[in-house]
Amino acid sequence: MPHTCGLCERALEHGYLCPGCTLATTRRLDAAPRWYAALAAFLQPAATGPAIGSRTRAEAPLPLVEAPLTLRGPGGIVGVLEDWRSAMQADRGWGQPVIEGDTERRIVVAARALSINVEWIASSWPMAGDCAAEIRDLEGSVRSIVAPTDPADRLIRMGPCPTLLDGGGGRCGAVLTRRSGEGTVTCRWCRASWPPARALALARAQQEAVAA
Repeated sequence: MPHTCGLCERALEHGYLCPGCTLATTRRLDAAPRWYAALAAFLQPAATGPAIGSRTRAEAPLPLVEAPLTLRGPGGIVGVLEDWRSAMQADRGWGQPVIEGDTERRIVVAARALSINVEWIASSWPMAGDCAAEIRDLEGSVRSIVAPTDPADRLIRMGPCPTLLDGGGGRCGAVLTRRSGEGTVTCRWCRASWPPARALALARAQQEAVAA
């Protein structure tokens, strides 16, 4: 019975993924460990001290950017890859894989296990299309953060926030970012902001923070 590729829907004589989608899926799996590493640069570091300026926070906000944190967390890259590895091994009658090591190591192991079985997945596994689609979507989510297609969505790093915290907590230190076309730089952690007219003041404050 004729099949169609589960990812691009091209007609196939047999199997579940066409050669092009099989190759693309293999490349995505091989790149998965690098996704995890690349997202680390987009995590906003925690600031120290609960008091900001003249306002005191009863509860500190999340000190990390949510999207890359989620992708690097249990339900992100590692969760998707391990779930598909588990399903693949179950359908091959191999039992459940042993999960050990830190998140980065687990991603390497799960991605490798899927990659070395990709020919079987493409030719013999009815779930191949769903598996390849979710891996493709995962790559898209990572790229939307580390290399967005629209230049306007790219975050420009502006150095550390030099805002002095109350209570002797030192300086904020969170990474300042802005999008292309935005004039005002606003710290996502302490909410201090520098409009274009204060760009020089920001640069001087950052220099003073480094010197201190």
